Amino acid sequence: MTDLHETLGALRIALGDDAVLTGDTINPRHHSDWTYHQPACPAALLLPRDTAGVAAALRICNERGQSVVPQGGMTGLAGGSTPRATDIALSLQRLTGIEDIDPAAMTLTVRAGTTLENIQLAAADAGLLFPLDLGARGSCQIGGNIATNAGGNAVIRYGMTRDLVLGLEVVLADGRVLNLLNKMQKNNTGYDLKQCFIGSEGTLGVITRAVLKLVPPPGPVATMLCALPDYASAVALLRRIQRELGTPQAYEVMWQDFYRTGVSWLEKPIAPLDDSHPLFVLCDLDAPAQALEAVMEQAFEAGEALDAVQASSHAQARALWKIREATGEFPTRLKPLNFDVSVPIADIGTCVERCRARIDARWPGNRSVYFGHIGDSNLHLSVDLNSVPDADPHEIEETVFAVVGELSGSVSAEHGIGVLKKPYLHHSVTADALDAMAALKAAFDPKGILNPGKVLG
Repeated sequence: MTDLHETLGALRIALGDDAVLTGDTINPRHHSDWTYHQPACPAALLLPRDTAGVAAALRICNERGQSVVPQGGMTGLAGGSTPRATDIALSLQRLTGIEDIDPAAMTLTVRAGTTLENIQLAAADAGLLFPLDLGARGSCQIGGNIATNAGGNAVIRYGMTRDLVLGLEVVLADGRVLNLLNKMQKNNTGYDLKQCFIGSEGTLGVITRAVLKLVPPPGPVATMLCALPDYASAVALLRRIQRELGTPQAYEVMWQDFYRTGVSWLEKPIAPLDDSHPLFVLCDLDAPAQALEAVMEQAFEAGEALDAVQASSHAQARALWKIREATGEFPTRLKPLNFDVSVPIADIGTCVERCRARIDARWPGNRSVYFGHIGDSNLHLSVDLNSVPDADPHEIEETVFAVVGELSGSVSAEHGIGVLKKPYLHHSVTADALDAMAALKAAFDPKGILNPGKVLG
């Protein structure tokens, strides 16, 4: 590795002085993602304005063996974009803008630093929908969404981010630019290289542009909150709705502990349904009111639902969603240890029971909440470390991830591996598969400069 001073000098010549920041000129938000796990001021922050600038920066760093941490909106929850003091951070925040909307192909071409919310608004202005949706929509950038294969509330209907990407432009570690941009649904010309970079967390290349798939917007959406007797009923009700009305826009399950917490944090903490029920489902679907009423009558008769309330206005719908969106207040009201896992849908109830039993036995008096998008196999749980101040977070993590491994699940459903989940990856990925991933990393980034220490290594 050459001298950092020389490297920064070369970068300033290539990018301009205002695109290479150091020391106190670096905004602290580049020190860590939303985990605030071991934050550090990077050796420098690069702010390239275009793909050519990204390519030049990586070429210079690769020649000198200088590590680079790609950064998007810094809203990650796995430590994937957190730098070390010896790393150079490369932010995509200047690579913004919608380049093209093609109504015939129903695609949108965008630069990687554009926020998800701006993409949603541009699609809506064109009479279409970009269905990826996250609570961090106003801050997260599409490049980061793609690099982490983000999920969100609408996965049950539209799939993960990788299902919404038709093409990419990617800069490799040595500065070469791969033009994988494509507007076609069918393109069967060899390896689908773009899929290597979706979910790779910036370890294989830096995404600079993307072609996204748009869909027609749904019709009027009905929002309904249901109380259920058990987890099996949540699955049965989902399948009934899918058979009779089609796949919902969202299907969020809240166990009693989460529901009570969400209600208690409302401005007016009045429960729309009695909180004595074991389970609650919040559902968005575009279906006629009469058809929905008929399906719910069947569900009541079958014992799948015990009570329900349907929003009669947008304001009422938002009030119901405020309960589910209590997660946005976790960082200020709790000291949360958050889990984002997947297990086969039939086993999610078992996963909750095992996790709850083992956590309660080892840490009596803990405060934990369980919730998730079960239609896409995703379960979330959070343990408030304030309730168990003497607990070792790593022991809690091992407890939960061991259950996930027993059920052949995934230790990360939608937030990536980063550094926080790397020690537990063996619960979900075999040794041979990890070796294959390492070989792929070596092929794309032989000097190992891109996001070192993340996912692998």
